[in-house]
Amino acid sequence: MDRNSIIGLLLIGAIMLGFTIYNKPDREALDKAQKEQYTKDSIAKISKQNAAIKSPPTNTSSTEGDSIESDSLALAKKIAQYGPFAQSIKDSAVADIHVETDLFDVVVEAKGGAIRSVELKNFKTWDKHPLQLIASDSNVFNFNIPVGQLIVPTSALTFEATKNNYKVSGKDSISIQLVAKGDGGQSIVYDYTFHGNEYTIGYNVNFQGITAPGATMSPIALTWNQLARRQEKNLSNERNNTTIYYQDIENEVDKINPLSAEKYTTEKAINWIGFKQQFFTSVLISSSPFQTGASLETRNSDKDSLTKSMHADLIVNPSKGANPSIHFNWYFGPTHYATLQKSGFDLQKQIPLGWGIFGWVNKLIVIPAFNFLGQFNLGYGLVILLLTLYIKLLLLVFQFRSYMSQAKMRVLKPEMDELNDKFKDEDPLKKQQAVMELYRTAGVNPLGGCLPMLFQIPILFALFNFFPNAIELRQQGFLWADDLSTYDSIVNLPFTIPFYGNHVSLFALMMTVSTIIYTRMNNQLSAGSSQMMPQLKWMMYLMPVIFLFVLNSYAAGLNYYYFLANIITFAQQFAFRKLVDDQKIHAQIQENKKKPKKAKASSFQQRLEEMAKTRSQGK
Repeated sequence: MDRNSIIGLLLIGAIMLGFTIYNKPDREALDKAQKEQYTKDSIAKISKQNAAIKSPPTNTSSTEGDSIESDSLALAKKIAQYGPFAQSIKDSAVADIHVETDLFDVVVEAKGGAIRSVELKNFKTWDKHPLQLIASDSNVFNFNIPVGQLIVPTSALTFEATKNNYKVSGKDSISIQLVAKGDGGQSIVYDYTFHGNEYTIGYNVNFQGITAPGATMSPIALTWNQLARRQEKNLSNERNNTTIYYQDIENEVDKINPLSAEKYTTEKAINWIGFKQQFFTSVLISSSPFQTGASLETRNSDKDSLTKSMHADLIVNPSKGANPSIHFNWYFGPTHYATLQKSGFDLQKQIPLGWGIFGWVNKLIVIPAFNFLGQFNLGYGLVILLLTLYIKLLLLVFQFRSYMSQAKMRVLKPEMDELNDKFKDEDPLKKQQAVMELYRTAGVNPLGGCLPMLFQIPILFALFNFFPNAIELRQQGFLWADDLSTYDSIVNLPFTIPFYGNHVSLFALMMTVSTIIYTRMNNQLSAGSSQMMPQLKWMMYLMPVIFLFVLNSYAAGLNYYYFLANIITFAQQFAFRKLVDDQKIHAQIQENKKKPKKAKASSFQQRLEEMAKTRSQGK
């Protein structure tokens, strides 16, 4: 090929490449289309799995002979597909089982024997409707049972009970058996145990006569799908708190990233799996761990009535013996810390209280105090006020030490200014050495004002996690806020401000203004603030504004707490200024200077001196 041919081919290739890039579909549009299709498929799948089972096959034959032939053919198909359990495939509708306790109304579906709906009696949705944690056609639960050479799905079988309505209250409990009968004494029995005042439901699955004597039943595949219904005012925040939690056999609790759609295969066997929403959760707990390799998946929904679709494919081993069984427990209820903890199995770890020390601060300090104050029915606005006073009292010693350190630095400021003027044209290391010597002779720790404040940081971040997850604040009003668990709004904007939202939270504004005032007051009290770099000073004032954007859509209870903490801090600072005499501090510092200092220089001072020597030798 000559040069012109090569150039021509390269140009054609470049044009084709450019055309391909130019016509490449928009990635966001593709993601949105895939998300919409996934939601439609999820809804269709769940509806189809439920509705198809309920719909009996129609017989369009016009003659009696055709009808008999059609019935025989249908029976043969059932036997070929379901084996000995063909008789449990009912063409006519069978009434579902309704159970009422003090805490919820439950409907157990006859087709499949699974729990079809759960309505929590003590809670309402954000728009004051009955709260259905699980609704009809939004939950699919199915076992694939190995029966000989066949795999029989329990969702197709009809389970029958002795009656259809049950009621239990208080400390009483009832046991309900649902049976799907097969030929030759074979049957699948679901044994549910309901308690009057507990959110936990016992659930045992028994297989009678299915395995041959001496044989071991094969592992059973289990599928659980759920469309999580919207329960809260802040839909975006609820989606960001809806995900799948699970506990592995080493008792470690983990979750799928709630901020994005994700599919995950577990690397360890797991004890339980929870489809958790912001304030409510559905948990399946197995006495025999689910095998390694469980497939878990979450997807966001584009419907305002739904938050996410959650899916789990699990494999579980039945017990050995002539009549193998699997023992489960269900939990359907609120993510209330004490309630989950009482239920056992570490279910309370579904509440994101913060990692490490932040979680321990919540467990050991915040939650016990919050629960103690909440039992007096004071109203949660007052409870948060008392909690703030309690926490500030715990930190009082540290804040006083911080103030005293600032006061000492403040009375030393004239001498610091003299040193700055004296060593203005000298080596900065020499000036630093002189400053450290002044601190040493005066008995002042330059970090004394910072270290005590560090003890406040764990509590600050612990409460940042606590308030948005405290179900006690849900739908509890205070002043203009009708729900302290979500944002308050005094103005609803006709447009959305990026990173801010479409509303104005007054508690967030009050928190921001009080933080700016506190920052200014703290700068005035602190020595050396005049020498602070202008950029750093502006950054200190900018941070509260940034937090305004972050916290505008956060729980009103959190912003209310931060505002109260600032107000109490103002009062403390005022009291400290009345109690502490700067002149006495100055006199004490002068006395300290006169005392002989036998203590050796600190490691920091030693390093400064070594650096100065090295530098002087280099010159």
